[in-house]
Amino acid sequence: MWKESKAFDIQPADRIGKVEEYYFSKKLKEMAEMNVSGKNVINLGIGSPDMPPSKKAINVFCDEVRKGDVHGYQSYIGIPELREGFAGWYEKWFGVKLDSKSEIQPLIGSKEGILHISMAFLNESDGVLIPNPGYPTYLSVSKLIGADVISYRLDEKNGWYPDFRELEKIVEARKSSGKLPIKLMWTNYPNMPTGANASMELYARIVEFGKRHNILVCNDNPYCFILNEQPISILSIDGAKDICIELNSMSKSHNMPGWRMAMCASNRQFVQWILRVKSNVDSGQFRPMQSAVVEALKSEREWYDKNNEAYRKRRILAGEIMKALDCTYDENQVGLFLWGKIPDNEKNGEALANKVLYSSNVFITPGFIFGSAGERYIRISLCCNEKMLREALKRVEN
Repeated sequence: MWKESKAFDIQPADRIGKVEEYYFSKKLKEMAEMNVSGKNVINLGIGSPDMPPSKKAINVFCDEVRKGDVHGYQSYIGIPELREGFAGWYEKWFGVKLDSKSEIQPLIGSKEGILHISMAFLNESDGVLIPNPGYPTYLSVSKLIGADVISYRLDEKNGWYPDFRELEKIVEARKSSGKLPIKLMWTNYPNMPTGANASMELYARIVEFGKRHNILVCNDNPYCFILNEQPISILSIDGAKDICIELNSMSKSHNMPGWRMAMCASNRQFVQWILRVKSNVDSGQFRPMQSAVVEALKSEREWYDKNNEAYRKRRILAGEIMKALDCTYDENQVGLFLWGKIPDNEKNGEALANKVLYSSNVFITPGFIFGSAGERYIRISLCCNEKMLREALKRVEN
């Protein structure tokens, strides 16, 4: 019989008080309880691709995993073939040349990479620029590190691009405040949650801004192949490697979210500093998975097109759900989600999302979790097959 442990006077570290349990972690538990009671919730919230990786990649994994000499600890920098695979992928699709030996660091997921980079570059109370709305992990990791978070607003009227006049004011105010300088800026295009796509002009302005103010720019680029005809990289900008780090991931573009395979690319010195942190935190990645990723990176345009054909059909249904909720959205969005503005008669995105969950047994993501600028928005994931999306639409309409 279970017995409650005696409570001792042990308290967690102060940093625990700065963050809460991840929103999706709490909601998944709530949905699990609803499903136990027979609710059969349709989850349109989380961006976990439901389609499989390429058959060739899976076959390589199966062949490799049967070998007897591949189950030990692996190098912290990954096998040479993996780094060469990432380098070839960047040159083929982005036109970016990277030294596979010194300018690429494989990661156990880009989410973990956000932590490694923050630990490598941020001291306590250093300033860090976080987009609002933006991926919640930028904020939570910065708080755990003890950095001083400075939000910069992305606005729909500005195409969800940074307002560089506002950024200049933020930098000047920081300099005159007597606080430690702004050291790092997070950017994310194609943007999550808004679906806004970058342009080379935007990347050029961001690189120039970072160089002029000596601010490290970290661009998170995992959605570059999803419903996006022309993938681009911030590292394409001349001199970007001097001040930028780019994260990329196999999770979204190659249907490998559970594999936890990602990478970052930058100049030799930045990569070495990140490795100092990473090598003290994990023990490398399973070699058969690395070999499978090497194969997945060889995928041709036809494979990405087939993926996007499915997402395009799902986008249409997600749009119908938005319309059924009287929400409006930009047809030009790219990426794995559909971001919609709620009608004026709704209190906020969270209230609408909860109403849909409890009345229709359909979970959609309220925009507030991405920052205050997302309060009047909701997000629908495309990681759900057409049959389930049609059922979700039917429930919402009813």
